[in-house]
Amino acid sequence: VQLAESGGGLVQAGASLRPTCAASGRSFSNYYLGWFRQAPGKERESVAAINRIGCITNYADSVKGRFTISRDNAKNTVYLQMNSLKPEDTAVYYCAAGNYGSAWYSTETRGALYDYWGQGTQVTVSS
Repeated sequence: VQLAESGGGLVQAGASLRPTCAASGRSFSNYYLGWFRQAPGKERESVAAINRIGCITNYADSVKGRFTISRDNAKNTVYLQMNSLKPEDTAVYYCAAGNYGSAWYSTETRGALYDYWGQGTQVTVSS
């Protein structure tokens, strides 16, 4: 699976962005998916995760109520709707795909359990 993010950018605080991650390869629906971010000088952190069929999601406390992860298995695409952006959301955002275990309901926030990563898209929020 190859992943490619797009849709980052420079916005003011309070604005919205919707990064998109397109996947190539087969069996996209076999993978749970996640969005991670890494700010300068900080460790990578999980932002949002979604299960294989898109009905179960998981969010970091810092983005709950503001971010929404979704997927379209017919289009091999995962989205991250980001609303009410804050300067502390500034980071490179990565999408990732993993396939450990077979449970359809699994979401995963541990980066070590993802095998495939995109190149990242920069999100910068000015105050």
